[in-house]
Amino acid sequence: MRSSTGRRRRFSKELKLQIVAESFSEPGLRATTARRHGISRSQLYEWRRLARTGKLDIGGSVGGFIPALVVAEPAMPVAVTPSSAGRMEVVSVNGRRVIVDRDVDVGALLRIVRCLEGLR
Repeated sequence: MRSSTGRRRRFSKELKLQIVAESFSEPGLRATTARRHGISRSQLYEWRRLARTGKLDIGGSVGGFIPALVVAEPAMPVAVTPSSAGRMEVVSVNGRRVIVDRDVDVGALLRIVRCLEGLR
């Protein structure tokens, strides 16, 4: 995006990741997030795509993005109770696990995961 002086703005990778994380924390308000930061929606979508593919990474789990691995569980009949519906297990790089509800506060979860990753 060009500023009022006609010069192209530059965003650090840290700021890009912060904006992308903000866009994920406000479901359905991506256009508002883009407007708030003075970028186009298409630019925000591009940054989100790069973050998902790991190409916006600046070394490790910065800005709330950590590597994820989806592993199929052995086929066993599991009864889903209302209390366990929508839960997910987050595994940090060093193997520590956290089980959260789908309504988890993303900021709090990121702080917890960063703390867990610091434990050896």
